[in-house]
Amino acid sequence: MEKLRKVVNEIAYTTPLSQNLSKLSPLQCSLIPLLFLSSSFYTLALSLRHFLYSHRLFRQHRLPVPVISVGNMTWGGNGKTPMVEFMALWLANSGISPLILSRGYAGGDEAKMLQRRLLGRSAKIGVGANRAATAAHFFERYGYVDPGPATCLERLCFDQTMGSHLDVDEIGAVILDDGMQHRSLWRDLEIVMVNGLMPWGNCHLLPLGPLREPLTALRRADVAIVHHADLVLEQSLKDVELKMQEIKESLPIFFTRMAPSHFLEMGNIDSKMPLRSVCDKVVLCVSAIGFANAFVQAIGRIGALYVDRLDFSDHHLFQAKDVEMIRMRLGKLQDKFGLKPVVVVTEKDYDRDPEILKNLDPFQVLILCSNLQFIPRDGRSEDSFKKLVKQLLEVKLSDGN
Repeated sequence: MEKLRKVVNEIAYTTPLSQNLSKLSPLQCSLIPLLFLSSSFYTLALSLRHFLYSHRLFRQHRLPVPVISVGNMTWGGNGKTPMVEFMALWLANSGISPLILSRGYAGGDEAKMLQRRLLGRSAKIGVGANRAATAAHFFERYGYVDPGPATCLERLCFDQTMGSHLDVDEIGAVILDDGMQHRSLWRDLEIVMVNGLMPWGNCHLLPLGPLREPLTALRRADVAIVHHADLVLEQSLKDVELKMQEIKESLPIFFTRMAPSHFLEMGNIDSKMPLRSVCDKVVLCVSAIGFANAFVQAIGRIGALYVDRLDFSDHHLFQAKDVEMIRMRLGKLQDKFGLKPVVVVTEKDYDRDPEILKNLDPFQVLILCSNLQFIPRDGRSEDSFKKLVKQLLEVKLSDGN
């Protein structure tokens, strides 16, 4: 199954697909008709679903507090989870206790990571496929704040340190994690994350391509964020921006990056290690995330002597056979360079199963910690993003949605 996922993923990111069939393996070429047929059925199902919601034949459940959806158009690597954390910290530091609603896919690795990183904050995390029911449970347990602008949105501040000492129990806002396709829940603000390194793949819908919805779905977005913008050529950024503005001319577009801050060491995660810990070392990047290229590039830019990689499909649960495969690669690297290599994983990989990677002892395993940062561009910055979000929410809530 893992090999099949990799084969399908390579097809999804072969661009343009029709002009690069010769680059695909015979197995991949044989799969394309089946994937095309599956994508056609998926397209029909999406169109029907969109019709039913657009004509209000399917009901959208409304929550008693403002709802901010953070979603994406393609699978993995769009910076969705870091943006959810960013929004949660901003709200919590403003004295507004946020409730993050996550579906908890594949063991809930993203929810576990958010739980660890937001420890000590007023943010709460609810996990469950039925997010309306999950929200109702948290509202009953903690209560909620009147969503009127004067009592809620006016608290939003633009200094992340302001209000960080506040401990508010009542829920003041909901952040819908991976919410763009979860249309059964009404949202007051739709934030769409886009992977700047590979925004649309081969431009086909699942499973032939990586798109979860047609690009026209961007019309529902209130704000778009191009993630990994620091790793993208200027012309490519302009092309992505132009494509989105062709679909929705008024769409505000911002740019972000993942800024590495430090390492944690497996078995001793309470102490931080500086980024220079991997300088002049042989590193094996091991990850099971949606888009590993940015992670691997980050390690290279820190100053590692040599960077190798082992990629698994997103949310993959490491097993004993995977650990053995990693050990074999580490042995080859040690023989080649005469140095003991270091394993580096992402926080998401660590939180998925903190115990399994301990089996790589005596090799050192480090966990790369990074934070989402806005990249100022043409007057668009973190502050202008926050001001826009506050303004949009105030307008929508005052209009009664």
